[in-house]
Amino acid sequence: MSMKKSELILNPDGSVYHLNLKPEHIAANIIFVGDQYRVDKISKHFDTIEFTTQKREFKTTTGTYKNKQFSIISTGIGPDNIDIVMNELDALVNIDLQTRKPKEKLTSLNIVRIGTSGSLQADIPVDSYIISSHALDLNGMLHSYQIEEIANPEIENAFVKHTNWSAKKAAPLLIGNHKELEHKLTSKDTFAGITATAGGFYGPQGRVLRLNLQDNDLNQKIDSFSYNDHRITNLEMETSAIYGLAKLLGHNACSISAIMANRANGTFSKSPDKLMANLISYTLEKLVKI
Repeated sequence: MSMKKSELILNPDGSVYHLNLKPEHIAANIIFVGDQYRVDKISKHFDTIEFTTQKREFKTTTGTYKNKQFSIISTGIGPDNIDIVMNELDALVNIDLQTRKPKEKLTSLNIVRIGTSGSLQADIPVDSYIISSHALDLNGMLHSYQIEEIANPEIENAFVKHTNWSAKKAAPLLIGNHKELEHKLTSKDTFAGITATAGGFYGPQGRVLRLNLQDNDLNQKIDSFSYNDHRITNLEMETSAIYGLAKLLGHNACSISAIMANRANGTFSKSPDKLMANLISYTLEKLVKI
């Protein structure tokens, strides 16, 4: 049965609605960035550029680096944007856009997020890199899908108990990365741990300006959580959505972040632009070996 036009929305030229892409425009190896201006900071390393487009905050450039094809896509901020990007990317490779039917043979994409984040642990300093071994979803977007197969109830329940998590909030969900991608990205220069993914930048991450928080102690509870030697190392707004949808859709995903701030000791990188430039070069060199 074909998908309705209201469900799989295409532009007049046949491209998917938000990303403005057709299947021939993307590579099997995808790099996600949040900031649209960061796309050019990566693609300037490419040997060739084959295609580029932008609609709203979603900018895509496809090209080659050391004879390997990559697509760089800016997702914008937050799990709601990741929901758009992941579903439309999957549609490009796993749905026949002419017949609007799923393909019999499905394709798995390799997706690596290069992001920025704040460390929650005093021993993970600014200017370091963190690979998200797991992501702890605190925002609830994934609960719109059937998630039983990707859940990890033991550690999720332990986190709920440790934090006295409010029943009025979405239940936390823990999702693992793709271990082969993690292995490719790992070196003596990287830390690894659980990345918590919030649904906002201020209150959801414990920042107070003029509004009081539901739980003033939540950040301290997150920082101190430990389960079988796993701890929460950093906090951001995209990784759990990427990991969850990748698992559900059959893609491979891993996230690596430059640590701009350390919230445990109140420090911030003195050279954030250089830090990100170094992480871009590091990640590209690792990914050409996939």
